[in-house]
Amino acid sequence: MRSIISSALIIIILLVSCKNNEESNVPNVIENQQVQDINVEDISNLKYVDYVLDFKTEEAIKDWQEYYELQSVINEVIKSDLSFFNDNEENINILISKLKENIPAEVKSDGILARLLVLETKLLKLQSLSNLSTTTKEELLTIIKEFFVSFSNVNFQMNKKIEFDNRAIEKP
Repeated sequence: MRSIISSALIIIILLVSCKNNEESNVPNVIENQQVQDINVEDISNLKYVDYVLDFKTEEAIKDWQEYYELQSVINEVIKSDLSFFNDNEENINILISKLKENIPAEVKSDGILARLLVLETKLLKLQSLSNLSTTTKEELLTIIKEFFVSFSNVNFQMNKKIEFDNRAIEKP
């Protein structure tokens, strides 16, 4: 008789505790869905140094279509439009490979290739985090900032390469 009462008591405790866990999980799912919504104001509040291309650099890369395609992706991210990253892994990989493959000779250097590798890493990280439902708004804004900084560093390195190549050094 005692074992029946203790078994019934254990079953009741298990049922009551299972119900409490189920209720506590529902708000977390709803909270995670709302947290990831970012807007233009959130992105405009990101603080980073944005290097633009010099006129000579623009002339050197005017036929580099993949760069301009990536720049249009960045312009969409600035508008808080992350739709490019939604289930678009194949196009992202093609863009990355073509970007490195078709780099103009005037700006091709180890420093720029290294910055492109960092840019590729940040692009893929942004793509994966933007598709996760568990990503918080702060995490997403952090990787967006890192993505912008890596693109800006590519611009800076290309400007420096063109500037260095155009320097006329007089020898004594």
